[in-house]
Amino acid sequence: MSALDSPHLSLWLLNHFSTFTLAVVIVGGTILLAVGGSVLLRRKYPSVARGEHNEMVGVTLGMFGAIYGIILAFVIVTLWTQLEDTQTIVASEATDAALIARDAAAFPAPVRAGLDTAMNGYVHAVVEDQWPRMRTGDPSYGATESHLRSAFQVLQEYDPKSQSEQVFYEEAVNHLNDVASQRRARITMARQELPSLLQVLAFGGALVLIPLTFLYGMRKLRVQILFVASVAGLVGFSLLLVFVLDRPFAGELSVTPAPFREGALAQYWTG
Repeated sequence: MSALDSPHLSLWLLNHFSTFTLAVVIVGGTILLAVGGSVLLRRKYPSVARGEHNEMVGVTLGMFGAIYGIILAFVIVTLWTQLEDTQTIVASEATDAALIARDAAAFPAPVRAGLDTAMNGYVHAVVEDQWPRMRTGDPSYGATESHLRSAFQVLQEYDPKSQSEQVFYEEAVNHLNDVASQRRARITMARQELPSLLQVLAFGGALVLIPLTFLYGMRKLRVQILFVASVAGLVGFSLLLVFVLDRPFAGELSVTPAPFREGALAQYWTG
C-alpha cells in the first residue's frame, strides 16, 4: 500500500498541510520525477531522441491516456459530487435543528427550556466533539446521542393543549426525526473513502502513463522536457484533486460546521 493510499497518513497530511503545500509536493514532485526520469532515459539510450518508435509509442500513449483520463474524470466527478452531497447533509441537519429551536417557542416554558437545553448540547457536541473526530476519520454517535435522546424524551412526555401547539408539536417531531436521519448520513459520509480499486487505478495509472512519455523521442531536449512536464503536471494536478476531495471533513477544502453556528442556532454560541 502506498503512502497516499494509507487512510491515517492521508488524513494527517490533509489536516497538517495547506492545499498549496500539498500541490507543490504532489504536482511539483510529479513533474520533477518525470523530467528527471526522461532525461536519464535519454542519456542512457540516445537512440530514443531519434524517435524511431514514436508511431507505436504515440498510439499506445494516446489509447492509454484516453482510458486513464476517463477514469480520472469519473473519480474526480464522483468525489466532487460526494463533497457537495455532504455539504447538503450538514446544511439540512443544521436547518432542522434550527427549526426545532424556533418551534420550541410555541410550547410552555418547561418544554421550551428542555428543548433548548437538548439542542444547545447537541450543536455543541456536533461542533466541538464530533467534528474533530470526523476530521481524523474516527466519527462517533456517542457525543450527540444523549442530547438527541433528551429532545425526544421532552417531546414524548408533552401532550399539546391547543390546536396551535399540536401543529408545532408535529413539526418539531418531524424535524427531530430528520436531525437523527441527517446525523446518520453525515457520519456515514465521514467514514467513506475512495474504494481501493479506484485508488489503484488513479495513482497506479500515473506510474504507467508518465513513463510512456519518456519513450516518445524528440530531437530537442527542451521540447522533450516540456512535453513530459506538461503531461506530468496535468496528471499530478488531477491526483491532487483526488487526494484532497477523497475526505470531505479533512483538509482546507473540507465541509465546515459553520451552519451549526448560524441563524437560529447562533443563540447557543452567545454568552
